[in-house]
Amino acid sequence: MLKNVLDDEIDIVTLIEQSLQNYEYSIFAFTDPVLALDHFNSNFKDCSLIISDIRMPGMTGYDFVKKVKRIKTEVKVILMTAFEINDIELDRCLPDIKIDFFLQKPFSIQQLKYMVEKTLQLKV
Repeated sequence: MLKNVLDDEIDIVTLIEQSLQNYEYSIFAFTDPVLALDHFNSNFKDCSLIISDIRMPGMTGYDFVKKVKRIKTEVKVILMTAFEINDIELDRCLPDIKIDFFLQKPFSIQQLKYMVEKTLQLKV
């Protein structure tokens, strides 16, 4: 199954992509939310996980996840950010959408791998 990674910083998506590919995950990395959404729309049947930054120019991670969940409600989602985000903000921005995990930047590759494994083990 495919996994999509979205962050507006090329260094971060490259690091995540290469790191997870080392663990034999099929990863597609994007810095443009519109391209990521187009790819997801075309490949949603094969996509099991979205990893997205929250704060990006053009389309926020919140908006991206809302659109993805309209296409495939059961897709797993890990949101990440370097900023402090509390549960109230998450509930306000995504009141009807389930986020499986939240990852605070900076994080280690081991933390990322653990989070991906835990997320993929969750039942729909």
